[in-house]
Parts: sequence; structure tokens; C-alpha cells
Amino acid sequence: MADVNRGDRPLSPHLQVYRPQLTSITSILTRISGNALVVAGLMVTWWFVAAAAGPDAFATADAVLTSWFGKLVFLGSIWALWYHTLAGIRHLIWDTGHGLDIGTAEKLGWACIGGSILLTVLTVILL
Repeated sequence: MADVNRGDRPLSPHLQVYRPQLTSITSILTRISGNALVVAGLMVTWWFVAAAAGPDAFATADAVLTSWFGKLVFLGSIWALWYHTLAGIRHLIWDTGHGLDIGTAEKLGWACIGGSILLTVLTVILL
């Protein structure tokens, strides 16, 4: 039978042993931005359902979505939309077998981060 007494060793040492790399951070950001887009989609859906439900429900939803909190959520959603789009393009490039070396992968990661910030600023200025 296997020895189940492993002492004080952690079960998952990867967080203590490996330093975060740009590619792992951008992968995590892709998942976070995707989930943030779901939350923003639910907020927009609530706004539309409230508009169909009547003036009182719409006034409540509209007050939340146009408050500082709602504007902050939508600003984050604009960034998440651009980041998620650029990360998807990066994955399409990887799917063709290009850009898989470490240097190019890091350049694409920085392009996703910088491009999403730049495109967010441009979107806010133009809208």
C-alpha cells in the first residue's frame, strides 16, 4: 500500500515553486475577462427586461447602470471585450502553429495587454 503520510509537503507546490510568467498571467486574464463579459451581459439583459417590465423597474435598473458603479463596470467591460478579442486573435495565431516560441509568445502577450488598454481609451474617447 502507498505511503499516505507525506509530511508537511504541499499538495500543489506549483504556486510556491514557479514564478508567474506573462503567458500564464495573460491566460488567467483571458478567463477573468470572459467571466466579466458574462456579468456585463447579465446587467444589459436586466436593463432590457426592466424596460419591458415597466417604468418603475426600468428606473431602478437605469439608475444602477448609469451610476458610478455601473459606469465603472461598463468601463471594465470595454477593456474586457477588447482584451478577450485580442487574446482570441492571439490563440488563432497559435492555432496555426506560429508564435509559439517564448519570445513571440511574450510579445503577443504584451500586445494583448497594451492593445486592449489603447483600444479601451480610444473607445471611451470616441463614445
